[in-house]
Amino acid sequence: MKKVSFRDGTSVPALGMGSWNIGDSTATRAEEIASLRAGLDAGLSVIDTAEMYGSGRSERLVGEAIRGRRDEVFLISKVLPSNASYEKTLRSCEASLQRLGTDRLDLYLLHWRGGVPLEETVEALTHLQTRGMICRWGVSNFDTEDMQELDALDADCAANQILYNLEARGVEFDLLARDRAAGIVSIAYSPLGQGGALLEDALLVDIARDHETASGPASPAQIALAWTLRQPNLLAIPKAGSRPHMRNNIAALELTLRDEDYARLDTHFAPPRRKVPLEMI
Repeated sequence: MKKVSFRDGTSVPALGMGSWNIGDSTATRAEEIASLRAGLDAGLSVIDTAEMYGSGRSERLVGEAIRGRRDEVFLISKVLPSNASYEKTLRSCEASLQRLGTDRLDLYLLHWRGGVPLEETVEALTHLQTRGMICRWGVSNFDTEDMQELDALDADCAANQILYNLEARGVEFDLLARDRAAGIVSIAYSPLGQGGALLEDALLVDIARDHETASGPASPAQIALAWTLRQPNLLAIPKAGSRPHMRNNIAALELTLRDEDYARLDTHFAPPRRKVPLEMI
């Protein structure tokens, strides 16, 4: 399985599991837990969540899914910018750990920038790391200038979680390469887009017809995910709320797109030719 590596030498699979909009319904809870456990069974160790997701419901569901299996998991959560002051960051982390049923996070991210000075948040994150409550920290939705500001603080940022998929390629202009050169792992959220429109695209449907996985013909979603995973040292975290969906995501790892596939995708979903504002959802 393709891996990504953090600066401290820790390696994780390049395909992880997201949890946005998971845990919101009692009707789907058991299957969502089973899906995460199936991902762990298949070797997908990364689970990403956040205090914002369902106002903590996602973290509680993830905590239930990983109960008894914590050492198999590379666990990520995030602090809201409204909670990013020194004291609130400490309290938010403690609350996330309680909901997740663990004593540590493998990676803790600032969800996006807010009004709290970056220096104050970094001080809190560093303190949490010193206390062993988090193993490493990073950011989310930071553009190139934001990362340069972190550099000026001589901060030990491990990762930057960003929107990245075929419809949102702006980060290819400079941010992906800039973070990779600095040893910062890029984490792609929503690699399959939002709302399903991307996965109905006629070109993706056509390319999928020419590819197979062990379980049968490839799907447009698998093509889109394989395209995202082509990037070096990039971790993708699609959500899968069911076991069949999880199996489909995992099967994308079997695909090798051809040069002609990439060329057609570049024509249809054009890469950026200039700097564009960072996209977020």
